[in-house]
Amino acid sequence: MKVIQAEYIWLDGQKPTAKLRSKTKIIEEPGRKLEAIPEWGFDGSSTEQATGSFSDCALFPVAFFKDPIRGGANILVMCEVMNPDGTPHSSNTRARLTKAAEKYRNHDPLFGIEQEYTLYDKDGVRPLRWPEGSGFPAPQGRYYCGVGSDEVYGRELIEAHTKACLEAGILICGTNAEVMPAQWEFQVGPLGPLEAGDHLWAARWLLYRLGENLGISAKLDPKPIAGDWNGAGAHTNFSTKAMRENGGLKVIEAACKKLGQFHKEHIAVYGADNDRRLTGKHETCGINEFRYGVSDRGASIRIPMATANAGCGYLEDRRPAANMDPYLVLTALLETVCGEGFEG
Repeated sequence: MKVIQAEYIWLDGQKPTAKLRSKTKIIEEPGRKLEAIPEWGFDGSSTEQATGSFSDCALFPVAFFKDPIRGGANILVMCEVMNPDGTPHSSNTRARLTKAAEKYRNHDPLFGIEQEYTLYDKDGVRPLRWPEGSGFPAPQGRYYCGVGSDEVYGRELIEAHTKACLEAGILICGTNAEVMPAQWEFQVGPLGPLEAGDHLWAARWLLYRLGENLGISAKLDPKPIAGDWNGAGAHTNFSTKAMRENGGLKVIEAACKKLGQFHKEHIAVYGADNDRRLTGKHETCGINEFRYGVSDRGASIRIPMATANAGCGYLEDRRPAANMDPYLVLTALLETVCGEGFEG
């Protein structure tokens, strides 16, 4: 019997933003069979998911990837948190997405997520390589997709992370330095709803874990630095089969109008402290305003120029914050665009 290390990864119960947790179990190699990976448990009283007098929570494997850090046949296991009786825990946001994905699967929905984040020194106080104390680097304008050590901070982690995602089988499709120095982005997709959420959470876990090796912390704060600095979002690209077919632009425009009707409900699950980011400046629309437009990065929903030219394609929801839970955001988009609307 060949045994491997399986890193079980789950979301805790912290509010308003859940955090990733993980621990290692030695198991028999499952091959390619998800059902061969055993369920496990953990102390929910230490993760804001149970009380000390009734602390057991269950981990149900829902997806797994190759472990690019340990190598070999070792794996990373994404899990849902369940109650002891097998029902979804109240913190389990994936369970609702599962229902929505099944209900609207005939729409053939696809998602791509653009995850922005900010790198910090290991003390977590100032962005990576920013001047100590109260100083600031040169103003924005030179850093976006920049090159050179005077403009790009932390590329060693980005290269390691990209390689690790590819080795793991995570569908990462691009990376770039962002507008604020020490801020970066990677993109995941296009994928179905459950896969998009699982791949993004696994990619986040790898980013944090590889940062340990380099003494660099990655954070998803929507507005890391106050003032004339860009915030960090998780722009979410979305399409259905009808949007991608001839005449799809009209379907996209109808979806945009419907999204406007449920703007407040979406904002409520699009990430904590998003009001500090959605100010109407720095390529955002104000949090209390909703509008859509072609090639408009200051809109709530951007219709890409290529989509407008082709008459079909996808829309980009620019409202989600970097710290959003993809399971919630994708549920909201599915229920609003493909159903009767998202009620939160």
